[in-house]
Amino acid sequence: MSNASNASNASNASTASTTEMKMPPYDAAGAEAFADRMAETVNAAAVAVMVSVGHRTGLFDTLAALPPRTSAEIAEAAELSERYVREWLAVMVTGGIMRYDVARKTYRLPDEHAACLTRGAPLGNFAVAANAIPVVAAAHDRIVACFETGEGTRYEDYPCFHQMMAEDSGQTVVAQLFELVLPLAPELPGRLVDGIDVLDAGCGSGRALIAMAERFPNSRFTGYDLCADAIASAQQAARAAGLENLRFERRDLTGFDEVACYDLVTSFDAVHDQKDPQGLLRGLHRALRSGGVYLMQDIGGSAHLENNLDFPMAAFLYTASCMHCMPVSLGQGGAGLGTMWGWETAEAMLKEAGFARPERTTFEHDPLNVWFVSRKA
Repeated sequence: MSNASNASNASNASTASTTEMKMPPYDAAGAEAFADRMAETVNAAAVAVMVSVGHRTGLFDTLAALPPRTSAEIAEAAELSERYVREWLAVMVTGGIMRYDVARKTYRLPDEHAACLTRGAPLGNFAVAANAIPVVAAAHDRIVACFETGEGTRYEDYPCFHQMMAEDSGQTVVAQLFELVLPLAPELPGRLVDGIDVLDAGCGSGRALIAMAERFPNSRFTGYDLCADAIASAQQAARAAGLENLRFERRDLTGFDEVACYDLVTSFDAVHDQKDPQGLLRGLHRALRSGGVYLMQDIGGSAHLENNLDFPMAAFLYTASCMHCMPVSLGQGGAGLGTMWGWETAEAMLKEAGFARPERTTFEHDPLNVWFVSRKA
């Protein structure tokens, strides 16, 4: 890899004679500045991949509990190979994530950095987001082919996808479920205590439902998801928790048609990648009893690109859309709305589905997500 830049320059030189005359005039200083920016982008992408490795191996959690230590001591504490740990530490140091004491040859993860890189971190664990990059990159070659064919992908094309989404759900949904999310409909906590019927449409690995089933034993909970591995994980977790008021079922929600069966329906980051999002929302409206509540969380960006220029992590979200959410919908013969379908689109679809006055909320600490509370008359 050390000669990659030289090889690239040589290649550019060999083709210059055939391309130079065809290129329009450009600002050389501006071009050089942009080239520097691209180098920084590629470097940051490499660091992000190694951040994912640090999360998956538990290295960040180990380091957060250690004073400055050598690579051998860190590897021993983490029960990992020292040679791999040492190379990973080099990335963390040159990437500005860890500190290195040259004289003592020790490494340290600053507390300020651990605050967004460890499990249960107070600022949220950005290593979970970094983990999304290698997960969706597993379908890289398939996506390249889709650019030519216009076809889509399958959920099975993304190994470990649901494990990643379960972790993300743990910090974006479950962590604030009882204090912030359910009280968006003030009547919900009390009704759940008394006992109601609840459906989570697109439940994934079921963390939110399991948390509610444990908290509200008088209520009855159902989770549907298309993916067999996610449902198997949810069922195993429910059995381990000894929950008898909860069931999970693998189910394609296309054409979903249960009538007046539930008092609360939820969907967390699950509507935009469906085959027929509008049809699903109509089905969820029919599935509610009179007076029932539909609670939907999704990405809070706009449907209009120009409104997302300053939206947090917009490029990451459009990448997730292009690499996963859009193609898995297209792969089912669906609309391919994508991750950034926009709160405006979501609101319009909720109204078209029969929810007259959906209430939209964002939390100050979580600008990426939007929450809708909709009631059935």
